[in-house]
Amino acid sequence: MLSSTDTVLPELQQLEQLIAQAPDQLHVEVLAQVPHMAQQLPLYLLSLGNPEPTLPAIVLVGGVHGLERIGTQVVLAYLQTLLSRLSWDLCLQHTLQQCRIHFIPLVNPAGMANGWRANGNSVDLMRNAPVECTEGAAWLVGGQRISRAIPWHRGRSDKMETESSAVTDFIQRELFKRPFSLVLDCHSGFGTTDRLWFPYAKSRREPIAHLAEMYRLRQLLAQTYPHQNYIFEPQAQHYLCHGDLWDYLYDLALAHNTTMLPLTLEMGSWNWVRKNPFQLLSSLGMFHPVKPHRVKRVLRSHLILINFLINSTMSYHNWLPKANREQLKAAARQLWY
Repeated sequence: MLSSTDTVLPELQQLEQLIAQAPDQLHVEVLAQVPHMAQQLPLYLLSLGNPEPTLPAIVLVGGVHGLERIGTQVVLAYLQTLLSRLSWDLCLQHTLQQCRIHFIPLVNPAGMANGWRANGNSVDLMRNAPVECTEGAAWLVGGQRISRAIPWHRGRSDKMETESSAVTDFIQRELFKRPFSLVLDCHSGFGTTDRLWFPYAKSRREPIAHLAEMYRLRQLLAQTYPHQNYIFEPQAQHYLCHGDLWDYLYDLALAHNTTMLPLTLEMGSWNWVRKNPFQLLSSLGMFHPVKPHRVKRVLRSHLILINFLINSTMSYHNWLPKANREQLKAAARQLWY
């Protein structure tokens, strides 16, 4: 059901327009209602493909940080592409018979409406999960409970925020019953090169249990698209933090004996700032391309990556490490640890 309240959030308006015009194959669910001023903003989940729980699934996520609008726009652009192909593309129709594709384009609608990194309660949703870093998280940036007036606030220790809880509940409900799943969470604001980060953010010394699988996925990307320039690495190579949502959900998936590989696309926004230093005069400028031609370039530049990840999800039986798993794990340790 579309929200009837008038909003200053163009991304939400674009999303609801897509929903209104979408074919019947698009399943729409509201995971939560998020208060913003006098409104209740919906946290939408949209799904395409075969719901059979024995099949793999992928989740495309955006808008966890309200300042990083380009992440939501990348997810919406890809959704729009798929919806326009549904009626005629036999390859897409075959793909959707073999897997499920979920979209959560705007996790933090109140934060985006406010122009904040945090949500409407001034909590950083990527510092909000019940996960502790024991190796010395980055001061303040790694999550703090000193004051909500300071960025990176973790929120309450006994209760997750509405948005974090909604995503957590959905992931457990939808992915933990499946044999394999991938997640791509789209962010911006770090470095000059686009990066693909995987857990852990809580530890620099402890690799994830699926290190061989991550290394093999990196191999596949490099072999299939040798001219791409993504840096594929553990997030902990750059900084440690408390409360990372994907650390938390990865560990929960591990306990449920399923393979869920979460990736964070960290778009290198410093390139945008370098080309247009005046962006720094606004809080949005550090995290968004701003110039229309650069926005378009970013929106099209990640289409190949998302297609690759969907095909990897659908074809997971053909590339997951088996006999060579220990060899791949050793190579990954040498590269990353």
